Amino acid sequence: MQKEELERLRHSLSHIMALAVKEIWPQAKLGIGPAIDNGFYYDFDLSDVDSRKDGFIPEDLKKIEKKMKEIVKKDMKFKKINLSIDEAIEKEKERGEIYKVELLNEIKNEGEKEVSYYQLGSLQDLCRGPHLESSGEVDLKSFKLDKLAGAYWQGDEKNKMLARIYGFAFNNKKDLDYHLEMLEEAKLRDHRKIAKEMDFFSVSDKVGPGLILWHPKLSKIREVLETWWRKIHRENEYDYIYTPHLGKSVLWQESGHLDYFKDSMYPPLIDKESKDEYYVKPMSCPFHVEIYKSKKRSYRDLPLRWNELGTCYRYEKSGEIHGLARPRGFTQDDAHIICTRDQFKDEYRKVVEMTMEVLAVFGFTDLKYYLALRGSDEKEKYVGDSDVWDEAEKVIKEILDEKKIDYEIEEGGAKFYGPSLDIKIMDAIGREWQCPTIQLDMNLPSKFGMTYIGPSGKEEVPIMVHRTIFGSLERFCTILIEHYAGDFPLWLAPTQIKILSLSESQIEYCHKIKKEFLLNDLRAEVDDSNETINNKIRKASQEKVAYTLVIGDKEIDSGTLSVREKGVKELKKIDKDDFIQEVKRKIKNFQ
Repeated sequence: MQKEELERLRHSLSHIMALAVKEIWPQAKLGIGPAIDNGFYYDFDLSDVDSRKDGFIPEDLKKIEKKMKEIVKKDMKFKKINLSIDEAIEKEKERGEIYKVELLNEIKNEGEKEVSYYQLGSLQDLCRGPHLESSGEVDLKSFKLDKLAGAYWQGDEKNKMLARIYGFAFNNKKDLDYHLEMLEEAKLRDHRKIAKEMDFFSVSDKVGPGLILWHPKLSKIREVLETWWRKIHRENEYDYIYTPHLGKSVLWQESGHLDYFKDSMYPPLIDKESKDEYYVKPMSCPFHVEIYKSKKRSYRDLPLRWNELGTCYRYEKSGEIHGLARPRGFTQDDAHIICTRDQFKDEYRKVVEMTMEVLAVFGFTDLKYYLALRGSDEKEKYVGDSDVWDEAEKVIKEILDEKKIDYEIEEGGAKFYGPSLDIKIMDAIGREWQCPTIQLDMNLPSKFGMTYIGPSGKEEVPIMVHRTIFGSLERFCTILIEHYAGDFPLWLAPTQIKILSLSESQIEYCHKIKKEFLLNDLRAEVDDSNETINNKIRKASQEKVAYTLVIGDKEIDSGTLSVREKGVKELKKIDKDDFIQEVKRKIKNFQ
Protein backbone atom coordinates (compact mmCIF):
# COMPACT_ATOMS: atom_id res chain seq x y z
CA MET A 1 0.00 0.00 0.00
CA GLN A 2 1.39 3.39 -1.01
CA LYS A 3 1.89 6.19 1.53
CA GLU A 4 -1.10 8.15 0.18
CA GLU A 5 -3.35 5.09 0.36
CA LEU A 6 -2.29 4.35 3.93
CA GLU A 7 -2.99 7.95 4.91
CA ARG A 8 -6.43 7.68 3.31
CA LEU A 9 -7.10 4.49 5.32
CA ARG A 10 -6.04 6.17 8.57
CA HIS A 11 -8.09 9.29 7.87
CA SER A 12 -11.14 7.15 7.09
CA LEU A 13 -10.69 5.27 10.37
CA SER A 14 -10.75 8.57 12.29
CA HIS A 15 -14.22 9.20 10.79
CA ILE A 16 -15.30 5.65 11.56
CA MET A 17 -14.22 6.21 15.17
CA ALA A 18 -16.10 9.53 15.31
CA LEU A 19 -19.26 7.79 14.09
CA ALA A 20 -18.78 5.01 16.67
CA VAL A 21 -18.44 7.54 19.50
CA LYS A 22 -21.49 9.51 18.32
CA GLU A 23 -23.56 6.34 18.16
CA ILE A 24 -22.61 5.41 21.74
CA TRP A 25 -22.66 8.97 23.15
CA PRO A 26 -24.77 11.18 20.81
CA GLN A 27 -24.15 14.28 22.96
CA ALA A 28 -20.38 14.20 22.29
CA LYS A 29 -19.17 17.20 20.30
CA LEU A 30 -16.60 16.74 17.55
CA GLY A 31 -13.21 18.41 17.38
CA ILE A 32 -10.77 17.28 14.67
CA GLY A 33 -9.59 13.85 13.55
CA PRO A 34 -6.56 13.67 11.26
CA ALA A 35 -4.35 10.83 10.07
CA ILE A 36 -0.94 10.82 11.80
CA ASP A 37 2.19 8.68 11.76
CA ASN A 38 1.21 5.09 12.60
CA GLY A 39 -2.51 5.82 12.84
CA PHE A 40 -5.07 8.49 13.66
CA TYR A 41 -6.81 10.35 16.46
CA TYR A 42 -10.02 12.27 17.12
CA ASP A 43 -10.80 14.93 19.74
CA PHE A 44 -14.16 15.04 21.54
CA ASP A 45 -15.86 17.40 23.97
CA LEU A 46 -17.80 15.27 26.49
CA SER A 47 -19.10 18.08 28.71
CA ASP A 48 -22.71 17.30 27.67
CA VAL A 49 -22.34 13.55 28.21
CA ASP A 50 -23.60 12.98 31.75
CA SER A 51 -21.82 9.64 32.21
CA ARG A 52 -18.49 10.91 30.81
CA LYS A 53 -18.16 14.51 31.97
CA ASP A 54 -14.65 13.71 33.26
CA GLY A 55 -13.63 12.10 29.99
CA PHE A 56 -13.47 8.60 28.58
CA ILE A 57 -12.39 5.70 30.77
CA PRO A 58 -9.94 2.99 29.62
CA GLU A 59 -12.72 0.42 29.29
CA ASP A 60 -14.33 2.61 26.61
CA LEU A 61 -11.60 1.77 24.10
CA LYS A 62 -12.84 -1.81 23.69
CA LYS A 63 -16.43 -0.62 23.42
CA ILE A 64 -15.58 1.96 20.74
CA GLU A 65 -13.37 -0.49 18.83
CA LYS A 66 -16.19 -3.06 18.80
CA LYS A 67 -18.60 -0.45 17.42
CA MET A 68 -16.02 0.54 14.77
CA LYS A 69 -15.82 -3.07 13.59
CA GLU A 70 -19.59 -3.17 13.31
CA ILE A 71 -19.44 -0.07 11.08
CA VAL A 72 -16.73 -1.69 8.95
CA LYS A 73 -18.83 -4.83 8.50
CA LYS A 74 -21.83 -2.73 7.38
CA ASP A 75 -19.75 -1.56 4.39
CA MET A 76 -21.00 2.03 4.65
CA LYS A 77 -20.18 4.41 1.78
CA PHE A 78 -18.14 7.59 2.21
CA LYS A 79 -20.11 10.22 0.31
CA LYS A 80 -18.65 13.65 -0.49
CA ILE A 81 -20.98 16.64 -0.12
CA ASN A 82 -20.18 20.25 -1.06
CA LEU A 83 -21.89 23.05 0.85
CA SER A 84 -21.67 26.82 0.77
CA ILE A 85 -19.74 28.14 3.74
CA ASP A 86 -22.80 29.92 5.19
CA GLU A 87 -25.02 26.84 4.82
CA ALA A 88 -22.37 24.74 6.55
CA ILE A 89 -22.14 27.20 9.46
CA GLU A 90 -25.94 27.15 9.93
CA LYS A 91 -26.04 23.33 9.87
CA GLU A 92 -23.28 23.05 12.48
CA LYS A 93 -25.01 25.63 14.70
CA GLU A 94 -28.19 23.55 14.54
CA ARG A 95 -26.22 20.45 15.56
CA GLY A 96 -24.50 22.31 18.40
CA GLU A 97 -21.07 21.49 16.93
CA ILE A 98 -19.35 24.60 18.28
CA TYR A 99 -15.84 23.53 17.25
CA LYS A 100 -16.88 22.97 13.64
CA VAL A 101 -18.51 26.42 13.65
CA GLU A 102 -15.24 27.94 14.82
CA LEU A 103 -13.30 26.14 12.08
CA LEU A 104 -15.79 27.20 9.44
CA ASN A 105 -15.60 30.84 10.50
CA GLU A 106 -11.81 30.68 10.18
CA ILE A 107 -12.17 29.18 6.71
CA LYS A 108 -14.69 31.90 5.79
CA ASN A 109 -12.28 34.59 6.95
CA GLU A 110 -9.69 33.13 4.58
CA GLY A 111 -12.09 33.90 1.72
CA GLU A 112 -13.43 30.40 1.01
CA LYS A 113 -17.00 30.26 -0.33
CA GLU A 114 -17.53 26.49 -0.29
CA VAL A 115 -16.44 23.55 1.87
CA SER A 116 -16.62 19.79 1.55
CA TYR A 117 -18.12 17.26 3.95
CA TYR A 118 -17.96 13.50 4.00
CA GLN A 119 -21.00 11.51 5.07
CA LEU A 120 -20.66 8.09 6.68
CA GLY A 121 -23.94 6.73 7.95
CA SER A 122 -25.47 9.39 10.21
CA LEU A 123 -22.16 11.29 10.50
CA GLN A 124 -21.54 14.35 8.34
CA ASP A 125 -18.07 15.68 9.03
CA LEU A 126 -16.26 18.75 7.70
CA CYS A 127 -13.33 17.35 5.74
CA ARG A 128 -11.21 17.92 2.63
CA GLY A 129 -10.72 14.16 2.21
CA PRO A 130 -9.88 11.98 0.45
CA HIS A 131 -11.39 8.83 1.95
CA LEU A 132 -11.95 5.19 1.11
CA GLU A 133 -14.94 4.35 -1.07
CA SER A 134 -16.55 2.53 1.86
CA SER A 135 -15.89 1.38 5.41
CA GLY A 136 -15.84 -2.23 4.18
CA GLU A 137 -12.41 -1.67 2.59
CA VAL A 138 -10.85 -1.65 6.07
CA ASP A 139 -9.18 -4.89 7.19
CA LEU A 140 -10.78 -5.64 10.58
CA LYS A 141 -7.45 -6.83 11.97
CA SER A 142 -5.37 -3.91 10.70
CA PHE A 143 -6.31 -1.31 13.36
CA LYS A 144 -6.41 -1.02 17.13
CA LEU A 145 -7.31 1.79 19.50
CA ASP A 146 -4.27 2.74 21.55
CA LYS A 147 -4.81 5.22 24.36
CA LEU A 148 -6.69 8.17 25.82
CA ALA A 149 -5.22 11.63 26.25
CA GLY A 150 -6.20 15.22 26.87
CA ALA A 151 -5.59 17.91 24.25
CA TYR A 152 -6.33 21.62 24.28
CA TRP A 153 -8.55 22.72 21.43
CA GLN A 154 -6.32 23.89 18.57
CA GLY A 155 -3.27 23.29 20.79
CA ASP A 156 -3.88 26.46 22.83
CA GLU A 157 -3.75 25.97 26.60
CA LYS A 158 -6.17 28.88 27.00
CA ASN A 159 -8.82 26.76 25.27
CA LYS A 160 -10.91 23.90 26.61
CA MET A 161 -9.26 20.53 27.20
CA LEU A 162 -10.80 17.90 24.91
CA ALA A 163 -10.73 14.11 25.19
CA ARG A 164 -8.49 12.54 22.55
CA ILE A 165 -8.49 8.91 21.41
CA TYR A 166 -5.46 7.58 19.54
CA GLY A 167 -5.54 4.56 17.26
CA PHE A 168 -3.04 2.55 15.22
CA ALA A 169 -3.71 1.57 11.62
CA PHE A 170 -1.58 -0.33 9.11
CA ASN A 171 -1.87 -2.13 5.80
CA ASN A 172 -2.59 -5.48 7.43
CA LYS A 173 -2.47 -7.47 10.66
CA LYS A 174 1.17 -8.41 10.14
CA ASP A 175 2.27 -4.77 10.00
CA LEU A 176 0.10 -3.88 13.00
CA ASP A 177 1.48 -6.78 15.06
CA TYR A 178 5.04 -5.79 14.19
CA HIS A 179 4.36 -2.21 15.28
CA LEU A 180 2.88 -3.40 18.59
CA GLU A 181 5.92 -5.62 19.18
CA MET A 182 8.22 -2.66 18.57
CA LEU A 183 6.21 -0.59 21.05
CA GLU A 184 6.74 -3.25 23.71
CA GLU A 185 10.45 -3.30 22.86
CA ALA A 186 10.52 0.50 23.10
CA LYS A 187 9.04 0.30 26.63
CA LEU A 188 11.87 -2.03 27.65
CA ARG A 189 14.38 0.41 26.14
CA ASP A 190 12.82 3.56 27.65
CA HIS A 191 15.81 5.64 28.75
CA ARG A 192 14.07 6.64 31.99
CA LYS A 193 13.58 2.98 32.97
CA ILE A 194 17.15 2.00 32.07
CA ALA A 195 18.55 5.13 33.74
CA LYS A 196 16.87 4.17 37.00
CA GLU A 197 18.17 0.60 36.81
CA MET A 198 21.72 1.73 35.97
CA ASP A 199 21.81 4.88 38.13
CA PHE A 200 22.41 7.29 35.22
CA PHE A 201 20.61 10.53 36.14
CA SER A 202 17.93 12.08 38.29
CA VAL A 203 15.76 15.20 38.55
CA SER A 204 15.22 16.94 41.88
CA ASP A 205 12.19 19.04 42.83
CA LYS A 206 14.57 21.30 44.74
CA VAL A 207 16.72 21.86 41.66
CA GLY A 208 13.77 22.23 39.29
CA PRO A 209 11.87 20.32 36.60
CA GLY A 210 13.75 19.58 33.40
CA LEU A 211 17.16 20.25 34.98
CA ILE A 212 19.20 17.07 34.79
CA LEU A 213 21.55 15.81 37.50
CA TRP A 214 24.12 13.62 35.74
CA HIS A 215 25.23 10.73 37.98
CA PRO A 216 28.82 9.37 37.74
CA LYS A 217 28.11 6.58 35.25
CA LEU A 218 26.32 8.71 32.65
CA SER A 219 28.83 11.49 33.29
CA LYS A 220 31.59 9.08 32.23
CA ILE A 221 29.75 8.40 28.97
CA ARG A 222 29.33 12.13 28.45
CA GLU A 223 33.03 12.72 29.13
CA VAL A 224 33.96 10.14 26.47
CA LEU A 225 31.58 11.77 23.97
CA GLU A 226 32.85 15.28 24.68
CA THR A 227 36.53 14.29 24.53
CA TRP A 228 36.13 12.46 21.22
CA TRP A 229 33.88 15.23 19.82
CA ARG A 230 36.57 17.83 20.56
CA LYS A 231 39.25 15.62 18.99
CA ILE A 232 37.40 15.02 15.73
CA HIS A 233 36.64 18.73 15.44
CA ARG A 234 40.32 19.62 15.91
CA GLU A 235 41.16 17.11 13.17
CA ASN A 236 38.65 18.90 10.92
CA GLU A 237 40.23 22.30 11.66
CA TYR A 238 37.60 23.72 14.00
CA ASP A 239 38.57 26.09 16.82
CA TYR A 240 36.84 25.57 20.16
CA ILE A 241 35.36 28.64 21.85
CA TYR A 242 33.56 29.36 25.13
CA THR A 243 30.67 31.78 25.63
CA PRO A 244 28.70 32.90 28.72
CA HIS A 245 25.47 31.37 29.97
CA LEU A 246 23.57 34.66 29.78
CA GLY A 247 23.52 37.88 27.80
CA LYS A 248 21.91 41.33 27.95
CA SER A 249 18.45 41.84 26.53
CA VAL A 250 19.82 44.04 23.72
CA LEU A 251 21.64 40.98 22.31
CA TRP A 252 18.46 38.93 22.20
CA GLN A 253 16.46 41.87 20.85
CA GLU A 254 18.90 42.31 17.98
CA SER A 255 18.96 38.57 17.21
CA GLY A 256 15.16 38.45 17.08
CA HIS A 257 14.77 36.01 19.97
CA LEU A 258 12.73 38.40 22.10
CA ASP A 259 10.36 39.01 19.19
CA TYR A 260 9.86 35.40 18.12
CA PHE A 261 11.13 33.14 20.90
CA LYS A 262 10.45 34.91 24.19
CA ASP A 263 7.79 32.42 25.38
CA SER A 264 10.46 29.70 25.29
CA MET A 265 12.99 31.75 27.28
CA TYR A 266 13.34 32.02 31.03
CA PRO A 267 12.30 35.36 32.59
CA PRO A 268 15.04 38.01 32.74
CA LEU A 269 17.52 38.57 35.54
CA ILE A 270 18.03 42.19 36.64
CA ASP A 271 21.50 43.69 37.12
CA LYS A 272 21.56 45.11 40.67
CA GLU A 273 23.47 48.23 39.63
CA SER A 274 22.55 49.10 36.05
CA LYS A 275 19.06 47.54 36.16
CA ASP A 276 19.80 46.01 32.72
CA GLU A 277 17.93 42.83 31.90
CA TYR A 278 19.87 39.61 31.23
CA TYR A 279 18.51 36.34 29.78
CA VAL A 280 20.01 32.86 30.13
CA LYS A 281 20.80 31.79 26.60
CA PRO A 282 18.41 29.62 24.57
CA MET A 283 21.20 29.17 22.00
CA SER A 284 24.79 30.24 21.41
CA CYS A 285 24.61 31.77 17.91
CA PRO A 286 24.55 35.50 18.87
CA PHE A 287 27.65 35.05 21.06
CA HIS A 288 29.57 33.55 18.14
CA VAL A 289 28.50 36.52 16.02
CA GLU A 290 29.85 38.92 18.64
CA ILE A 291 33.21 37.12 18.62
CA TYR A 292 33.28 37.53 14.83
CA LYS A 293 32.51 41.23 15.14
CA SER A 294 35.19 41.85 17.79
CA LYS A 295 37.60 42.89 15.04
CA LYS A 296 37.71 43.61 11.31
CA ARG A 297 37.81 40.50 9.13
CA SER A 298 39.32 39.95 5.70
CA TYR A 299 38.44 37.35 3.08
CA ARG A 300 41.89 35.94 3.88
CA ASP A 301 40.64 35.07 7.41
CA LEU A 302 37.83 32.89 6.05
CA PRO A 303 36.60 30.27 6.45
CA LEU A 304 36.25 30.37 10.23
CA ARG A 305 35.02 27.17 11.89
CA TRP A 306 34.04 27.58 15.54
CA ASN A 307 32.56 24.91 17.76
CA GLU A 308 31.24 24.91 21.31
CA LEU A 309 29.52 22.60 23.75
CA GLY A 310 27.25 25.36 24.98
CA THR A 311 24.74 24.82 27.77
CA CYS A 312 21.42 26.46 26.88
CA TYR A 313 18.10 26.87 28.68
CA ARG A 314 14.62 26.87 27.21
CA TYR A 315 11.38 27.08 29.13
CA GLU A 316 9.65 23.91 27.97
CA LYS A 317 6.10 23.60 29.28
CA SER A 318 5.82 21.13 32.14
CA GLY A 319 3.74 18.73 30.04
CA GLU A 320 6.41 18.67 27.32
CA ILE A 321 9.39 17.80 29.56
CA HIS A 322 10.46 14.21 28.93
CA GLY A 323 13.38 12.91 30.98
CA LEU A 324 16.74 13.36 29.31
CA ALA A 325 15.12 13.61 25.86
CA ARG A 326 13.49 17.00 26.38
CA PRO A 327 14.81 18.90 29.40
CA ARG A 328 14.91 22.62 30.10
CA GLY A 329 18.69 22.76 30.38
CA PHE A 330 20.77 21.08 27.68
CA THR A 331 24.18 21.23 26.04
CA GLN A 332 24.22 21.74 22.28
CA ASP A 333 27.13 20.57 20.16
CA ASP A 334 27.07 23.83 18.27
CA ALA A 335 29.28 24.90 15.40
CA HIS A 336 29.26 27.86 13.05
CA ILE A 337 31.10 28.05 9.76
CA ILE A 338 31.59 31.58 8.46
CA CYS A 339 32.79 31.71 4.88
CA THR A 340 32.66 33.52 1.56
CA ARG A 341 30.11 32.71 -1.10
CA ASP A 342 32.81 30.96 -3.15
CA GLN A 343 33.73 28.74 -0.18
CA PHE A 344 30.16 27.73 0.66
CA LYS A 345 29.93 24.53 -1.41
CA ASP A 346 33.20 23.08 -0.14
CA GLU A 347 32.41 23.95 3.48
CA TYR A 348 28.88 22.56 3.31
CA ARG A 349 30.14 19.33 1.73
CA LYS A 350 32.72 18.94 4.53
CA VAL A 351 29.98 19.34 7.14
CA VAL A 352 27.85 16.63 5.49
CA GLU A 353 30.85 14.27 5.29
CA MET A 354 31.87 14.90 8.89
CA THR A 355 28.32 14.32 10.09
CA MET A 356 28.16 10.95 8.29
CA GLU A 357 31.56 9.98 9.71
CA VAL A 358 30.55 10.81 13.30
CA LEU A 359 27.23 8.98 13.16
CA ALA A 360 28.79 5.87 11.59
CA VAL A 361 30.98 5.40 14.69
CA PHE A 362 27.81 4.69 16.70
CA GLY A 363 26.42 2.35 14.04
CA PHE A 364 24.06 4.93 12.61
CA THR A 365 24.46 4.40 8.87
CA ASP A 366 20.77 4.17 7.93
CA LEU A 367 20.10 7.88 7.59
CA LYS A 368 17.20 9.83 6.13
CA TYR A 369 17.78 13.29 4.69
CA TYR A 370 15.16 16.04 4.49
CA LEU A 371 15.96 19.23 2.61
CA ALA A 372 13.76 22.15 3.68
CA LEU A 373 13.44 24.83 0.98
CA ARG A 374 11.46 28.02 0.38
CA GLY A 375 7.90 27.78 -0.83
CA SER A 376 7.93 28.71 -4.52
CA ASP A 377 4.96 31.06 -4.25
CA GLU A 378 5.77 32.73 -0.92
CA LYS A 379 9.35 33.98 -1.28
CA GLU A 380 8.46 37.27 0.39
CA LYS A 381 8.31 35.41 3.74
CA TYR A 382 12.05 34.83 3.74
CA VAL A 383 14.92 37.18 4.60
CA GLY A 384 18.15 37.56 2.64
CA ASP A 385 19.17 37.96 -0.97
CA SER A 386 16.98 35.84 -3.24
CA ASP A 387 19.99 35.08 -5.45
CA VAL A 388 21.87 33.67 -2.44
CA TRP A 389 18.85 31.51 -1.58
CA ASP A 390 18.68 30.18 -5.14
CA GLU A 391 22.39 29.44 -5.22
CA ALA A 392 22.41 27.84 -1.74
CA GLU A 393 19.47 25.55 -2.57
CA LYS A 394 21.12 24.59 -5.86
CA VAL A 395 24.49 23.90 -4.20
CA ILE A 396 23.03 21.76 -1.41
CA LYS A 397 21.16 19.64 -3.98
CA GLU A 398 24.38 19.28 -6.00
CA ILE A 399 26.30 18.07 -2.94
CA LEU A 400 23.66 15.48 -2.07
CA ASP A 401 23.42 14.31 -5.68
CA GLU A 402 27.21 14.09 -6.05
CA LYS A 403 27.39 11.96 -2.90
CA LYS A 404 24.49 9.82 -4.21
CA ILE A 405 22.42 10.61 -1.12
CA ASP A 406 18.68 10.10 -1.41
CA TYR A 407 16.70 12.94 0.13
CA GLU A 408 13.18 14.28 0.41
CA ILE A 409 12.44 17.88 -0.46
CA GLU A 410 10.15 19.75 1.93
CA GLU A 411 9.07 22.74 -0.12
CA GLY A 412 7.99 25.57 2.16
CA GLY A 413 9.65 23.84 5.14
CA ALA A 414 12.62 26.21 5.38
CA LYS A 415 12.91 28.59 8.31
CA PHE A 416 12.59 32.24 7.35
CA TYR A 417 16.36 32.73 7.43
CA GLY A 418 17.66 29.90 5.25
CA PRO A 419 17.36 26.38 3.81
CA SER A 420 18.27 23.47 6.10
CA LEU A 421 19.23 19.84 5.84
CA ASP A 422 17.75 17.72 8.64
CA ILE A 423 19.18 14.23 9.09
CA LYS A 424 17.26 11.52 10.91
CA ILE A 425 18.92 8.41 12.25
CA MET A 426 17.33 4.97 12.55
CA ASP A 427 17.91 3.16 15.85
CA ALA A 428 18.14 -0.57 16.58
CA ILE A 429 14.35 -1.01 16.49
CA GLY A 430 13.71 1.15 13.43
CA ARG A 431 12.64 4.41 15.05
CA GLU A 432 13.59 7.73 13.47
CA TRP A 433 15.36 10.33 15.61
CA GLN A 434 16.07 13.89 14.54
CA CYS A 435 19.67 14.79 15.42
CA PRO A 436 21.92 16.64 12.96
CA THR A 437 20.80 19.89 11.39
CA ILE A 438 22.83 21.88 8.88
CA GLN A 439 21.23 25.30 8.61
CA LEU A 440 22.17 28.23 6.39
CA ASP A 441 21.54 31.51 8.23
CA MET A 442 20.94 34.66 6.21
CA ASN A 443 19.35 36.49 9.15
CA LEU A 444 22.05 36.98 11.78
CA PRO A 445 24.80 38.19 9.41
CA SER A 446 22.55 40.99 8.15
CA LYS A 447 20.89 41.72 11.53
CA PHE A 448 24.23 42.06 13.30
CA GLY A 449 26.04 43.76 10.44
CA MET A 450 28.62 41.01 9.92
CA THR A 451 31.06 41.95 7.16
CA TYR A 452 34.51 41.18 5.82
CA ILE A 453 36.78 43.06 3.43
CA GLY A 454 36.67 41.30 0.06
CA PRO A 455 39.43 41.11 -2.62
CA SER A 456 38.18 44.39 -4.15
CA GLY A 457 38.62 46.20 -0.82
CA LYS A 458 34.86 46.55 -0.34
CA GLU A 459 32.78 45.20 2.56
CA GLU A 460 30.88 42.01 1.86
CA VAL A 461 28.43 39.95 3.97
CA PRO A 462 29.67 36.45 4.84
CA ILE A 463 27.75 33.21 4.59
CA MET A 464 27.05 31.58 7.97
CA VAL A 465 26.15 27.93 8.52
CA HIS A 466 24.85 26.62 11.86
CA ARG A 467 25.43 22.96 12.50
CA THR A 468 24.76 20.38 15.19
CA ILE A 469 25.54 16.67 14.94
CA PHE A 470 24.40 15.26 18.29
CA GLY A 471 21.69 17.92 18.57
CA SER A 472 22.28 18.06 22.29
CA LEU A 473 24.23 15.77 24.59
CA GLU A 474 21.08 15.07 26.57
CA ARG A 475 19.06 13.99 23.55
CA PHE A 476 21.94 12.05 22.01
CA CYS A 477 22.51 10.16 25.27
CA THR A 478 18.78 9.37 25.28
CA ILE A 479 19.14 7.87 21.81
CA LEU A 480 22.26 5.90 22.76
CA ILE A 481 20.67 4.48 25.93
CA GLU A 482 17.63 3.30 23.97
CA HIS A 483 19.57 2.22 20.86
CA TYR A 484 21.96 0.04 22.88
CA ALA A 485 19.29 -0.80 25.50
CA GLY A 486 21.85 0.22 28.14
CA ASP A 487 24.40 -2.29 26.80
CA PHE A 488 27.05 0.15 25.57
CA PRO A 489 29.99 -0.86 23.39
CA LEU A 490 33.30 -1.13 25.21
CA TRP A 491 34.61 2.29 24.16
CA LEU A 492 31.53 4.07 25.56
CA ALA A 493 30.72 1.84 28.56
CA PRO A 494 30.77 3.70 31.90
CA THR A 495 32.47 0.70 33.52
CA GLN A 496 34.71 -1.26 31.19
CA ILE A 497 36.27 -3.57 33.77
CA LYS A 498 34.82 -4.89 37.04
CA ILE A 499 37.35 -6.43 39.43
CA LEU A 500 35.94 -8.99 41.87
CA SER A 501 37.78 -10.22 44.95
CA LEU A 502 37.28 -13.84 46.01
CA SER A 503 37.90 -12.93 49.62
CA GLU A 504 39.09 -10.11 51.85
CA SER A 505 42.75 -11.03 51.39
CA GLN A 506 42.69 -10.01 47.69
CA ILE A 507 41.06 -6.59 48.14
CA GLU A 508 44.33 -4.62 48.33
CA TYR A 509 45.60 -6.24 45.10
CA CYS A 510 42.27 -5.52 43.35
CA HIS A 511 42.63 -1.82 44.12
CA LYS A 512 46.27 -1.89 43.02
CA ILE A 513 45.42 -3.21 39.52
CA LYS A 514 42.41 -0.86 39.33
CA LYS A 515 44.88 2.02 39.74
CA GLU A 516 46.99 0.57 36.94
CA PHE A 517 43.93 0.35 34.66
CA LEU A 518 42.98 3.95 35.46
CA LEU A 519 46.49 5.13 34.58
CA ASN A 520 45.97 3.45 31.21
CA ASP A 521 42.75 5.44 30.75
CA LEU A 522 40.54 2.38 31.31
CA ARG A 523 37.39 2.74 33.39
CA ALA A 524 37.56 0.13 36.17
CA GLU A 525 35.73 -0.53 39.44
CA VAL A 526 36.32 -2.93 42.32
CA ASP A 527 33.55 -4.94 43.94
CA ASP A 528 34.99 -5.71 47.38
CA SER A 529 31.62 -6.32 49.01
CA ASN A 530 31.11 -9.19 51.41
CA GLU A 531 29.07 -11.25 48.92
CA THR A 532 29.64 -14.58 47.22
CA ILE A 533 31.61 -14.53 43.99
CA ASN A 534 28.56 -15.80 42.08
CA ASN A 535 26.49 -12.85 43.31
CA LYS A 536 29.25 -10.45 42.31
CA ILE A 537 29.44 -11.99 38.83
CA ARG A 538 25.65 -11.77 38.50
CA LYS A 539 25.68 -8.08 39.49
CA ALA A 540 28.42 -7.29 36.99
CA SER A 541 26.42 -9.07 34.29
CA GLN A 542 23.28 -7.06 35.14
CA GLU A 543 25.36 -3.88 34.92
CA LYS A 544 26.43 -4.98 31.40
CA VAL A 545 30.14 -4.67 32.22
CA ALA A 546 32.38 -5.63 29.29
CA TYR A 547 35.08 -7.45 31.30
CA THR A 548 34.78 -9.08 34.72
CA LEU A 549 38.01 -10.08 36.45
CA VAL A 550 37.95 -12.66 39.25
CA ILE A 551 40.97 -12.20 41.54
CA GLY A 552 42.08 -14.98 43.91
CA ASP A 553 45.44 -16.02 45.34
CA LYS A 554 46.37 -17.84 42.10
CA GLU A 555 45.98 -14.66 40.07
CA ILE A 556 48.08 -12.68 42.56
CA ASP A 557 50.85 -15.27 42.61
CA SER A 558 50.97 -15.76 38.81
CA GLY A 559 50.38 -12.15 37.73
CA THR A 560 47.78 -13.38 35.24
CA LEU A 561 44.11 -12.45 35.10
CA SER A 562 41.01 -14.61 34.99
CA VAL A 563 38.78 -12.70 32.58
CA ARG A 564 35.09 -13.20 31.85
CA GLU A 565 34.12 -11.27 28.70
CA LYS A 566 30.54 -10.11 28.22
CA GLY A 567 28.64 -12.64 26.14
CA VAL A 568 31.28 -15.37 26.61
CA LYS A 569 30.67 -18.14 29.15
CA GLU A 570 34.23 -19.39 29.60
CA LEU A 571 36.84 -17.66 31.74
CA LYS A 572 40.13 -17.03 29.99
CA LYS A 573 43.59 -16.62 31.47
CA ILE A 574 45.64 -13.74 30.13
CA ASP A 575 48.74 -11.76 31.11
CA LYS A 576 47.83 -8.41 32.66
CA ASP A 577 49.83 -6.31 30.21
CA ASP A 578 48.45 -8.26 27.26
CA PHE A 579 44.93 -7.69 28.60
CA ILE A 580 45.51 -3.93 28.88
CA GLN A 581 46.76 -3.77 25.29
CA GLU A 582 43.84 -5.87 24.03
CA VAL A 583 41.28 -3.57 25.67
CA LYS A 584 43.04 -0.41 24.45
CA ARG A 585 43.15 -1.76 20.90
CA LYS A 586 39.40 -2.45 20.93
CA ILE A 587 38.65 1.01 22.32
CA LYS A 588 40.78 2.62 19.61
CA ASN A 589 38.69 0.78 16.99
CA PHE A 590 35.39 1.94 18.63
CA GLN A 591 34.45 -1.60 19.63
